[in-house]
Amino acid sequence: MPVIESKYTPPFYFKNGFISTVYSGLIRRVSLKQERERITLSDGDFLDLDWSYSKEESSKLIILLHGLEGNGQRPYITGAAKLFNESKTDAVCVNFRGCSGEENRFYYSYHSGATQDLVEVIEHAIFNKNYSEIYLKGISLGANIILKYLGEREEIPNQIKAAIAVSAPCCLKGASEELHTFKNKLYHDLFLKDLVKRLKLKQERFPEMITKKEVNSIKKLIDLDNLYTARAHGFNDAIDYYEKCSSHQFLHNIKVPTLIINALNDSFLSPECYPVKKAKKNPNLFLEMPKYGGHSGFIDKANVYYNENRALEFISKG
Repeated sequence: MPVIESKYTPPFYFKNGFISTVYSGLIRRVSLKQERERITLSDGDFLDLDWSYSKEESSKLIILLHGLEGNGQRPYITGAAKLFNESKTDAVCVNFRGCSGEENRFYYSYHSGATQDLVEVIEHAIFNKNYSEIYLKGISLGANIILKYLGEREEIPNQIKAAIAVSAPCCLKGASEELHTFKNKLYHDLFLKDLVKRLKLKQERFPEMITKKEVNSIKKLIDLDNLYTARAHGFNDAIDYYEKCSSHQFLHNIKVPTLIINALNDSFLSPECYPVKKAKKNPNLFLEMPKYGGHSGFIDKANVYYNENRALEFISKG
């Protein structure tokens, strides 16, 4: 489909990508009642799912995937859940392995291309919860997972009706390179601090997998991807991980209506993360590139973000 012309115009101060990103990540608050469910995965690990519901009984569900080191309580997740609940759709916020407040059971955990856990959540929603209409929405890392899931398979369940990917790092190598630039040093260092802290806990539990010396040698995110993410999840190194898990290579095969919303002033995204040619060639792929919004910072009126309203609008039109 042709690239969609965006109508998003934020309040003046939030035209700055840095301000909108920081405000959305650190200051925004959303009140939402959730119920937690733990499911056991096929490999014996677990996922914690945070559910919220429409006031009326619903056969519709939106599955929400968070970003790197996020969780099911982040406002960019609960904001969408609340809006969809008010629109007669149940919501489940998926906490990736180790992100729900309790470490997962194995040395490996989650990464930008780990679609199998999403498969099991979808199966749980269909066969155990009986939802007949399912929508997918992911932010950042979660967006890449959704796009990869939709494009890497020849068939997906008929219950999957549409998807929305926001601030999607379609090219992981390019996004990694952007995160390592000086303009993103604050974000890089915050991510690295949290990830190394988590890896130290892994090292204590699995000393045979990685040494303290190796953990202490990590100075950049790419070091962590080389020493942990790639090794733990079966890739040769960070570059191999980025290449095999980038959703860009799967976009041509997406068969359900899918909307990508990537702001042009998102400092995390490289030029390759704006798949204009792919969108023009695939009638199921819609690409919207607002001038503003930063990284998941699409601030709008009444504490409902532009990307959340667009997701609801996109699904309703479908």
